[in-house]
Amino acid sequence: MNIIKNKTTNHPSLGFRNLKFRRMKNITTLLLLILLAVSCGEKPLDLTNVAEVKAELKKKKDAKKVLETEITSLTNKILELEPRKEKAPLLITTQTLEATDFNRMIDVQASVLSDNQVYVSSETGGRLLSVMVKEGQYVNRGQLVATVDLQSLQDQKSELETSMSLAKDVYDRQKRLWDQNIGSEIQYLQAKNGYDRLQKTMTTLSTQLKKANIYAPISGVVDMEFLKAGELAAPGAPIVQMFNPNKLKITADIPETYLGKIKRGDKVEVSIPAINQEMTKKITLLGRTIDPSNRTFKVEVATDSKKGTIKPNLLAELKFNDYSKKDAITVPLEIVQQEVSGKKFVYTITKKDGKEVAIKSYVTTGEGYEGDIIIEEGLIAGVQIIIDGARSISNGDPVKIINK
Repeated sequence: MNIIKNKTTNHPSLGFRNLKFRRMKNITTLLLLILLAVSCGEKPLDLTNVAEVKAELKKKKDAKKVLETEITSLTNKILELEPRKEKAPLLITTQTLEATDFNRMIDVQASVLSDNQVYVSSETGGRLLSVMVKEGQYVNRGQLVATVDLQSLQDQKSELETSMSLAKDVYDRQKRLWDQNIGSEIQYLQAKNGYDRLQKTMTTLSTQLKKANIYAPISGVVDMEFLKAGELAAPGAPIVQMFNPNKLKITADIPETYLGKIKRGDKVEVSIPAINQEMTKKITLLGRTIDPSNRTFKVEVATDSKKGTIKPNLLAELKFNDYSKKDAITVPLEIVQQEVSGKKFVYTITKKDGKEVAIKSYVTTGEGYEGDIIIEEGLIAGVQIIIDGARSISNGDPVKIINK
């Protein structure tokens, strides 16, 4: 029996298999003993007691961490003892890191408004005799826009002129008598007051009659016509609406979280999708108050009509810089992986025994934008990182670079 046993043990392949079998058996026995030790001697769990359930959960998690650590240690030990088979190199693509300026942009919705828009109205009520302009017509400042029928005021003026003529004659007579010390002073003063009062009334009527003609207060385009000839115009009611196409503004409501990251004079990228136009402008106005209904503040960007292509009420987009960093190391977000412990890593390339292998490099990440993320610690310029194939390799795997 001893001879047979020695022969069996001395056989290389059988001895290796027995050694492997005993190791796996020992691992299984150890795990069962650990689980048995954890489960034995415990009183039944009261599932109605939240504190007891939380304590039990914490105990299980701690036990799980211990088991994972031991399993990892035993697995690594097996890998050290077992002869390794050389893996075929995995095909990958790489990218060499470079320090670049990182800029993160924020998009917000905006709209185009006229910076000089007015309503043309009459100061006195009356029927419109004529409207001299049409929608879309360009009008110069001071140009006649409409006329109002003020015939009633004209009739009053005619009556007043007759009264003034009589009052002036009475005043002149009383003045001549008074200069000769004839008559009473009160008669002279009454005649003078009556004439002066009618003069002031005539001045008022003349001013009102001048308002029969309505003139353009600005130079611009007639955007909308509210009343037509023959209709009644109330005092202050708009007759036409005008705006200056050369003075437009793009306004947007910015969330208050960006209040300290944007200021007057900053450059912003403006996009108007409807006309497929993009331009770079400066912020001309920053709101000083926060709208309590939506927690935003107003931002304005001055612009012009660009030969009539930009019109009021067009939808626009503003893009402004939210975060910047010079000489930043960035990588594609999709290649950053995370361990169970929470540590983040990427795979880089190194030489080992004259061959290229993948190495797990732990990193600390920062801000991200459009699929890229800043690496604060762990990588430097010039390092080769694995792009394609990073999700299908392990630490130490041989690789073959197939960059185009």
